[in-house]
Amino acid sequence: MGEERTPGNGGEASLRVSDVTVRFGGIVALDRVSFEVGRGSICGLIGPNGAGKTTLFNCVSRLYQVERGSILFEGRDLLALPVHGIAALGIGRTFQNLALFRTMTARQNIMVGAHCRGQGGFFANAVRLPVVAREEARVAERADRLIDALDLAAVADRRVADLTFATQKRVELARALASEPTLLLLDEPAGGLNHEEVDRLRELIAAIRTRFNLTILLVEHHMNLVMRVSDHVVALDFGRKIAEGPPDEIQRDPQVVRAYLGAA
Repeated sequence: MGEERTPGNGGEASLRVSDVTVRFGGIVALDRVSFEVGRGSICGLIGPNGAGKTTLFNCVSRLYQVERGSILFEGRDLLALPVHGIAALGIGRTFQNLALFRTMTARQNIMVGAHCRGQGGFFANAVRLPVVAREEARVAERADRLIDALDLAAVADRRVADLTFATQKRVELARALASEPTLLLLDEPAGGLNHEEVDRLRELIAAIRTRFNLTILLVEHHMNLVMRVSDHVVALDFGRKIAEGPPDEIQRDPQVVRAYLGAA
């Protein structure tokens, strides 16, 4: 698994979730959840359906409102930012249900992800100032690097709708990386993949963490993937944190076994 880099083991926290509570009507989706993600580490977030994993993800990406608590990213208060400010701050994400533009090519989808960090602005684009041309060249270069890194060259100019599901997953991952994040949120990246594809995904996640110097928060039901790729694991059940620690400890934790691992 490699050297542990979580805050509790000497690493500095990139993401701090503190006392976060979320309610939907009378339902408590998250109940005072707290944990930290060490800079440069991969943190797996696990739990059965309805445990609050995706709710927490949507709080970090500002899609949901938090009733109480705080979420800090590199010391910045995420809850004080508008939704459109999240990507510019350095947070990228994928979605459980693919959110690609299916009639566009893989390359075009990836380039869309890079434009959220553009510097030109509406006026510059409208009158085609030189800064726009420089920006477009930068976006294209970034897309080419990602196409190479994620082995997408053979399909780069094909419509996303014509690609296999596993390849579409890689396109979405490349699009998330195109925004040049330092924190990457992966929501069920192994969903719908077979065992061989999941193993390749594990290798890819580990490789992009190193290549792009990323911190990764991973929500996933595929336990083999989570336990093999994560440095640190947080387990939720009914909106509460029931355990956290290195993967080998989490696999043996009685509460986790009862709540999730033992349910398979």
